[in-house]
Amino acid sequence: MFNKLKDKLSGFKKSLGSTIDEKAVPIEETVHVDLKSIAEDISGSKGSKPEERLSSKVGFAQKAKSLVFEREVFLSEKDLEDPLWELEMALLESDLAVSVAEAIVESVKNELVGTSKKIGCNTGDIVEKALKNAIYNVMSANIFDFDEFIKNAPKPVNVVFVGINGTGKTTSIAKLSKRLKDMGYSVVIAAGDTFRAGAIDQIAIHAEKVGVKLIKQQEGSDPAAVVYDAVQYAKAHNIDVVLADTAGRMHTNINLMAQLKKVCRVTPPDLLIFVDEAVAGNDAVERASQFNNAIPIDGSILTKTDADAKGGSAISIAYITGKPILFLGMGQGYDDLQKFDPEWFVNQLFE
Repeated sequence: MFNKLKDKLSGFKKSLGSTIDEKAVPIEETVHVDLKSIAEDISGSKGSKPEERLSSKVGFAQKAKSLVFEREVFLSEKDLEDPLWELEMALLESDLAVSVAEAIVESVKNELVGTSKKIGCNTGDIVEKALKNAIYNVMSANIFDFDEFIKNAPKPVNVVFVGINGTGKTTSIAKLSKRLKDMGYSVVIAAGDTFRAGAIDQIAIHAEKVGVKLIKQQEGSDPAAVVYDAVQYAKAHNIDVVLADTAGRMHTNINLMAQLKKVCRVTPPDLLIFVDEAVAGNDAVERASQFNNAIPIDGSILTKTDADAKGGSAISIAYITGKPILFLGMGQGYDDLQKFDPEWFVNQLFE
């Protein structure tokens, strides 16, 4: 997972580490020798002449002084010009959006340029810390705890899922149904994709496998009516969460976008979640941005994250939309849905 991006970051870490190594200078730290203490030690010792013991003790102290030191480095903007250009190119090649790559590079530059930094023997540590901080800050925009929201929100909680065809939206709904059931919540699914042939049958199979109620109508029915019925059913039967599927659509499809806006108008969702594939890279980022502009989303789920060698879309979507990533799809099983944690994600890039 993220192997290509890992390699790119590792290359930058080594390159800049070499630059830091070349510019680092040692700083000796004074070792204070307490002569009175040494004299007392000597007077209380046996087995050799006092002057020999004194010479040995002072010699050891001086040796210790020469060994105890740190290094300091001062990096100018010129020192980082070439490495930062390489970093930006590496990020773009890993499917990061241009504005996101620029934000990360700027953050790394601000952390490293123009201040003296004390470093130990491992110069890579200072580079890794700057990279981790930069990527974490980009990814942790508007952190949102889905579990806390479900716990505290008035019931039923109406969650509507949007995205294009074939990105794992229906499967993500099934996975989230299973997860919520395992947490002790009651769930009902609304088969709001009445447009695509076979969509209702597909989600019915998932609902049966995870053991949740499905509210559906005939193919071609008004999806707004289906979602409305599901919410009314949930209210009447004290169901905690409604998960509403909708037809896959591009943001440019005027009729289907109008249909989606009607769904949100008739039964306003508590959460509107965008679903796309991590492996789609910049296409996923662009789609998330366009959906967010058309009908503001509350967060995203990225599927096929386990197959994503680049990692760019996962880093970019939160930054571009200003909305959090909520979950990552990590496989085909119903349990393969991982709650998103920016710190975990960043650590994966440097493991």
